[in-house]
Amino acid sequence: MVGHSIPRVAPGILKRIAFFLCAWIVCGLDSSWAAQHYPQRIISMSPSITETLFALGVGDRVVGVTDFCSYPKEACERPKIGGLLNPSVEAWIRLKPDLIIHQDDSHKLRINAQNLGIQTLAISMNRLENIFETIEIFGKKLGAETAAQSLIQKLKAGIQTQKARLQGIPRKSTLLLLNEGGDPNGALYAVGKSTFLGELIELAGGENVLTDPTINYPKISKEYILRHSPEIIIQAGPHSDFTPQEKIEKLKQWQRFPTLTAVKNKTIYFIGADYILIPGPRFLNILDHFTRAIHPEAFEN
Repeated sequence: MVGHSIPRVAPGILKRIAFFLCAWIVCGLDSSWAAQHYPQRIISMSPSITETLFALGVGDRVVGVTDFCSYPKEACERPKIGGLLNPSVEAWIRLKPDLIIHQDDSHKLRINAQNLGIQTLAISMNRLENIFETIEIFGKKLGAETAAQSLIQKLKAGIQTQKARLQGIPRKSTLLLLNEGGDPNGALYAVGKSTFLGELIELAGGENVLTDPTINYPKISKEYILRHSPEIIIQAGPHSDFTPQEKIEKLKQWQRFPTLTAVKNKTIYFIGADYILIPGPRFLNILDHFTRAIHPEAFEN
């Protein structure tokens, strides 16, 4: 009986097969190791950080949030750790985080966390550029780079949509106020150019009447407003969501200054939403509010 001969394989091919097998095994181990070594128990120290983490799909790793984090709904179910200025160190210890993410000006917070042996990550979200940078940092730090790039593309596409809508439309002088009381005779705090809200005003087709780039949220006088007489006045804040009757009362307070262009043209707006002051992924909603207030004609068609 004649047996079948086993075909001979060239040594070079055997080496290549062995190399690819080893590489496949090592890559599999590396991927598993990396997944296990990304932070898995995160404490967020601001609403903007919390919203960004959930937008990236890593909200399941968030084990603690501040008392002011209220979006998305799932974030409200996380244990509260106090506020930025008065965080509960006891809650930190109890939640056993492997990462605390905070704003870069929270020096005391960082020192306290490091004294407990907790890793920290400091970020800034006070400008649109910083928001995009933070999303990229989160993507790399948390193993969510694909989600980060997708979110960035979505946000930038939203900005381009508004720019295209406003193409060829002249800018309007605009004053953005954060005074939720709404009384022009009271203390008025405005939004400067070098803030994320100031940038959104510009993207919405407004020309900020505050020209000093070094002052972010100055207190201004009614004399200043009368002197610049903006075409648009927007009062924004989480508690500015007035009823129709309340808006009528607020507008009556402005009618004491009949020479103001915004008063004469009836272009004073109140924008109230919980996210209106939060520099996070929902800034496109804010941009839409501003654009509709400043250039309603761009939405007529």
